[in-house]
This record gives sequence, structure tokens and C-alpha cells, in this order.
Amino acid sequence: MTARKQRTSTGALREYRRKRDFRSTKEPAGKDPGREVGHRFVVQKHAARNLHYDLRLEHDGVLKSWAVPKGPSADSSVVRLAVQVEDHPLEYYDFEGTIPKGDYGGGTVMVWDVGTWTALGDIDEGLRRGSLKFSLNGKRLHGGWALFRTKSAAGTSKPQWLLRKEKDRWERKSDSDEDLTSQHTTSILSRRSMDEIATASDDKAKVWQDSRSKPGKAAQPSRSSTKSAKLRASKRRTAVQAASLPNAVQIAKAPTISPQLATTTASVPTGDGWLHEIKFDGYRLMCYLNKGTVRLITRGGHDWTAKYQEVADSLSELNVNDAVLDGELIAFDIKGRSTFNAMQNATRRSGSRRLELHLFDVPYCNGYDLRRTPLIDRKVLLKEMLLDADEGLHFSDHIIGHGEKMFREACQHGLEGTISKRVDSQYVSSRTSSWLKNKCKHRQEFVIGGYSDPEGARSGFGALLVGVYEGKKLVYCGRVGTGFDQATLSSLYKQLLKLQLAKTAFDVSPTGADAKGAHWVKPDLVAELEFSEWTDDNRLRHPVYLGLRADKPASRVVREHALTATPAKVTSTNAAGLKTASGVTVAGVALSNPDRMLYPKVKVTKRNLAEFYEAIAERILPHIINRPLTIVRCPKGLPSKCFYQRHMNETLPPTLRGVRVCEGDEVVQYIVLDDLAGLVSLVQLSTLEIHPWGAMADAIDRPNRLIFDLDPGPGVPWKRVVEAAMTTRDILASANLQSFVQTSGGKGLHVIVPIMPRADWDEAKAFCKAVAQVMATREPKKYTATLSKSKREGKVFIDYLRNGKGATSVASYSARARDGASVATPLSWEELPDLRRADAFTVKNLPQRLQAQKADPWKAYFKLRQYLPAATK
Repeated sequence: MTARKQRTSTGALREYRRKRDFRSTKEPAGKDPGREVGHRFVVQKHAARNLHYDLRLEHDGVLKSWAVPKGPSADSSVVRLAVQVEDHPLEYYDFEGTIPKGDYGGGTVMVWDVGTWTALGDIDEGLRRGSLKFSLNGKRLHGGWALFRTKSAAGTSKPQWLLRKEKDRWERKSDSDEDLTSQHTTSILSRRSMDEIATASDDKAKVWQDSRSKPGKAAQPSRSSTKSAKLRASKRRTAVQAASLPNAVQIAKAPTISPQLATTTASVPTGDGWLHEIKFDGYRLMCYLNKGTVRLITRGGHDWTAKYQEVADSLSELNVNDAVLDGELIAFDIKGRSTFNAMQNATRRSGSRRLELHLFDVPYCNGYDLRRTPLIDRKVLLKEMLLDADEGLHFSDHIIGHGEKMFREACQHGLEGTISKRVDSQYVSSRTSSWLKNKCKHRQEFVIGGYSDPEGARSGFGALLVGVYEGKKLVYCGRVGTGFDQATLSSLYKQLLKLQLAKTAFDVSPTGADAKGAHWVKPDLVAELEFSEWTDDNRLRHPVYLGLRADKPASRVVREHALTATPAKVTSTNAAGLKTASGVTVAGVALSNPDRMLYPKVKVTKRNLAEFYEAIAERILPHIINRPLTIVRCPKGLPSKCFYQRHMNETLPPTLRGVRVCEGDEVVQYIVLDDLAGLVSLVQLSTLEIHPWGAMADAIDRPNRLIFDLDPGPGVPWKRVVEAAMTTRDILASANLQSFVQTSGGKGLHVIVPIMPRADWDEAKAFCKAVAQVMATREPKKYTATLSKSKREGKVFIDYLRNGKGATSVASYSARARDGASVATPLSWEELPDLRRADAFTVKNLPQRLQAQKADPWKAYFKLRQYLPAATK
């Protein structure tokens, strides 16, 4: 039958429209291609005269299409014929139904798989030359694939290609040529079989019958018993997989996990030690699943389960009993790109929104803590969970190696950028350099500190005045006056009016044209901006407003600085059979002289120390990040000369920053680190000890912990030091203060008290002195509060002096500059009596201790809200 055209067609869709009568078929006529840039793909199972599968890749505003008679195979040794057919409109992406008999392509169409694709190389050049390699990130198809054009056989008019799976971790050898197509026989969108799609249609045309079904009998729509059985089996399989993963630790219940964050980098890391994912632009969510109950927690700790209930409902159907999943909730714009603006629009129009949750990590699953499991193994488990997930849930696929090429493709397609991750990286709840982000354009969050009057016909406001925090100071960065539609101007202006201030919150008020018509607001709102570059005077060039960020507190908004990524050398193989990265870099930081012996007596090298900190990053970082530091550097290792350093200078790496501190009449910059990269940078500097202040860098005059250093004098047996710690604990408890104990890594013990930062240094020191004096007065033969060494014979010195401004004490989990590479180690009070010495734990044996622990002995440390007694009035 010759199709009757509805309209004159030109360009890419001319042939598609020529073949169809849109008065008869429900297929979309489609819009003429514009300048759309998208990266979606779809595979449609099509029962026309012959059953086949249509592979369609979005490019240049259309779906480039190939008919694959036998369907795709995950076996790289199986090559499938793929006949190139006419380009289809983008609207065909989710077409599912029955094309009437007699029309072109008459029969049933099922959406068999959907997702995104990334070309490895120039797409147009690949199509012209007949060699197109690409990666698929779908529900059923993943990893690398290749299309190769052949010389068409005589009598054929359509270009013939060959489709083949590339050899990668998604390859699956099959005993049957029908591996993927026999495993998946229902629609990825509607969960219907071909028969169900056909019988649900108003069209009564005879369609292809699945050879496994009885002719004329449609599949029953109810498959609940079969689905339940499959779900139970899948849950058992997932539990077994979690238990068998390397470094999986069985624990009683799921922990509360803060998300791992990526560090901005100036270049994409190279080598097979890195995997690369598309960077999405939406809301980061930690998803807690427990026996069908789901909680969605934002990066800022807000519970958004009710806000996105449909996402929670989809997660509740996953084949897992208990898990913590990490992902990004996104929405696509009309060009098929995930954008923050599309996310906000979808949220506002909740009745018609199409949201997708792309999941990329699983740090906990079915009773096993997987945070120390290599990333690549965690992703294998995650993919298994998502095989039969609802359409709104997606596995965030990746490419190993080829990072620069993937980044270029992402930018060419108008995407935000890429995320690069060490394939062997652990999951660390902080910003690290084992996860790196490359952005096609500069973009980050800024705090809104004011706005200007509108000009001309514009209503609401003219521009936003924005800044970032440096410590406690809000530093002005410029004005942004573009990116607003009328609805945004109106709604945002109403919010700004509620936050009016009489004077500016910026550290230095804007001047000149920037201050003209300015109104100041309380710095509570966070805006996402895109801009071309930073100027020499630290202003934004060509900023564009993208939207408000409700998931990040204003106090945490700082300027993002790019690191330089270093290639990771491949030297070992993990449990998944994949070569992993180690050697000259740790956490993205290059180590010079990595084999230098820092502790020659126990043979601990610079590399060993860096990898030790990487392994325990989750434990040590909360005790040292965002605090002024004094470090002990030993450039040639022990027993050579060491020295203390606390001030920043031009020789220190960009992974460290400074905080301004008044020392008498002088203002100096103390060293501060913010992530694992900063910590490893200290190791690169041959730092053997880390001594933090008792206050945070952004609240430097208000300590948030107290330290009692119990230092035994000559002739004091160890049991007396233990007794001193317990006595200190009891006196503090009488003041309603809970305390914690740790080894010093030297000769004594430390009793530490977390407090809310309300009292000043003088009050904190006075309280600690009073406690020390109480102990010395009650038992003068056992304790002394006097610094004089001549009075310490046979006594334990209760050192309270470490609680003054500028005083420091060794950090929890820090190594010590001692021959045995001992570590200051937190303990539980219950295990203290059985401890035999203060230097029992070392760089070599501490990781095994932590792995064997069922729970962190200081689990409650950062959750306590207690106050110094004198500061409670």
C-alpha cells in the first residue's frame, strides 16, 4: 500500500513521511529537525512482516535508525546484521503500539530499551566512513558497541552494517544467539509483552505471535506470582553478591552515610585506572531502602521522600531488602539534556513531570558495609539490582579509559561535563580527589547577598549580587542579570523581600556601578550560576542564572578551585579481574619519591603512609578538615631532623588553604585542609604528625572540643594512666559531660570532650584547669596539674594547657613521628582496661582493627550537643 502524505516534507524526515499515512497510523509525524542536541537511544522490538529490533540513536535532531533482524547480542563474538533505514523523528523515541495492517511496517512495536549513548569519536565522520563506535547506558544494553558498514549485497538498496558488542565488563558470553532477547521479553516502559500490546490496541490487525505463546492466546496481564518469585530469587542473589565483594564488612544495620563529593580538576585523568561517567545536573540524593520503606535524603540532610514520592515508590520495588544507594535526580530538557533548569521546571509542574533517578553507587547492601570495597565492584552489584527496575530508575554507566574523548563528546552535545573516578576507590563521605569533575563551562553555587533595582520595563529586580565564603567572611564576586524569565523574577523577588537587611553581609561592600541601587539581604539563598571565567580581580565574567539550590546550605558555598589531574599507573588486578590504579598517585595527588622510607625501622614508605590515610579517610577527616593545623614535617624521614609548621606559604600545594589568625599585632595564615587530597598532600610534604586546633576555621574563637592529655611521669605504671583516664571521665560526667578516650600514640592517653562552640578560649581553659586541679587536690600522690617536670616523678600530669587559643594536640587517627609508626587511636571505654600500652596501634595494624570493628567506638562523638557548664546560662 502506498502511503498518502499529509504535508510536504523536506530534509531528513522526507523519506520517513513519504512512507506513512498519518491519518491511519498512530506513529508521530514529528517536527522538522531544529538545532537539537541530544544523546538518547531507543531499541524497539518490531513485529512487522518479520520480527526485528530497531536501534535508534539521537543525532542532529533525528533518530538515526538500523533494523537488526536478530536483535543485539552481549557476546562480542556474535556479529549481527544491521540494515540502515530512514531517519525517524525524535517523537518516535517512546512510540509503542500497533501499526495497522497494510500500512508501512504494519505490526506491533514495543519499546524494548531506552537510555543515553556516547560516541567515541566524531559522529558525522563515523557515519561517513562507515565505522561508528559508541557506549550505551540503557536499562538492558550497556558498555561499548560498534557499527561497521559493509558492501551491500546485490539487489539491496539499503546500507548494510554489522553490529557487535565490544569486549568490556558488560560483555556476556552466551550459549544461545538469543541471549538478550530471550532474557527480556517485555516493554521497558509499560512492562507489557508483545501480545499484551497488540490486544490492548484498538487495531484488530493480525500481528506476529511469539513462538513461545500459543497462537491466538494473549499473555495474561497478571504476573504477580511469577514476579514475586523472581524478586525473591534476585534479592537472595544480591545478598550473596554483597557478601562476596572484597572488603565487605558485615554490620548490624545500615549506617547514615554522607555523600562522597568530587573535586574540580583542570584536566581529565588518563589511563585505565579511571572510569568516566556523564555529569548530571540535578539533585543529589542518598536513598535508604529497608524492606520496602524508602527515604530520600538530600546532600544537605533534608528528607525529600514526600516531595518525590513516585521515585521512592519505584525504589521500593527494587530487588534488595536493605541498601543505601547514591544517585542524582534529573529531568531532561527538550534537547535531551539533563539541566538544573529542567529539573526545577519539572518540580514546579509536578502533575506532568518526568523525572529520572540515575544511580551510580551502593555503599551499603543487605547487611554489608561496602565503603571499603573497590568502586568497580560496587557498580557491578548496583547494575544487578537495577536490571528489572522501573523506567524512572537508571544505572549510571561508565567508560574505562578514553576520558578525554568522552569529555569532548559531552561538551559537543551540550552536557555539563563528566565525572572521573578511580576504579579502585573507596567510598569516602567528604570531597576527595579519587572522584574528579570536569565541567564544559564554569559553573558553581553562589550566595545571594543583595539585588539591584530593575531598569526599563523589567519588574522585580535588575541583578543579583552574589559571593562565596572564605572562612566566615562573605566575599563579593559580582552581579548576574541574565537567565531570568518573568515567573522567576516574580517568585525570587518575593523571597528576597522577606530577607531584607539594613546593611550588607559582604565582608567588603561592592562599590561603584555594582553598588548602584543595591538592596541587601540576609545571605540564606544559594544560586547556581554558569559563567565564562574568573577575572583577575576575582569577579565573574558573563554569569547566567540557572536556578536556586535548596539542597546546599549557604554557609558551605566556597569558590571551587581546579586541581591538576595526574595519570594513574596500572599495577594490580582487583577481584573483578580489572587492572586497578596505584603507584605515583594517591587520591589524585602525585607523590615524589614514593618509596622513601619515612619509618625505616618498620619499613613504612611515603606511599604506604598515603595509602594508609586513604584507607582510613572516613575516620580521620572529620577530626581535621576545616581546622587550623600545625604539622610535624620530617623531609628525610626518621630519624632525621623534623620541624613544626603552621603557617601557609607559597611553597604549599593548592590542595591546602589558609585561614587568617591574629598573632599579637600580626595577621597570619594557618594551614587548613578540606579533603583527602589535602591530607595526602601533607604526606607528600613528609608530614608525620597532624595537630589540629580545638576550633573550626570558620569559628576560630569558639572551641568545640576539650582535651585532657594524661602524661605519665617517670616510674608511673600503665595501669595508673588507665585509672587517671577513668577518673577524668567520672569527674566530667558529674558535670553532665560525656567524654571519649584515645591512645596518644606515645606514652599516655587523651580524654576528649566535644562541646557546642559557645564558650570562648579563656572559659574553656579555665574549666579544664579546674578539673585538673580537682584531681590533683584529691589525690596529690597520683596526679599533678603543674607543668614543672621536677614535680612529675611518679605522677600523671593532667595537661589542661592544650585548651588555650593556638594550642594543639595530635589528631585522632594521626600517625606519630616515632620509630614504630604508632597512631593516636580512639577506643571505647570498655576496651581500655585490656589495653597494655599507648603505642599499641600503628600504621600497619590499625586498618585491620578498623575493619574488624562492628561499630565505631566514637559513633556518638559528632552527634552530641553538650555545653561547657559555665556557658549554659
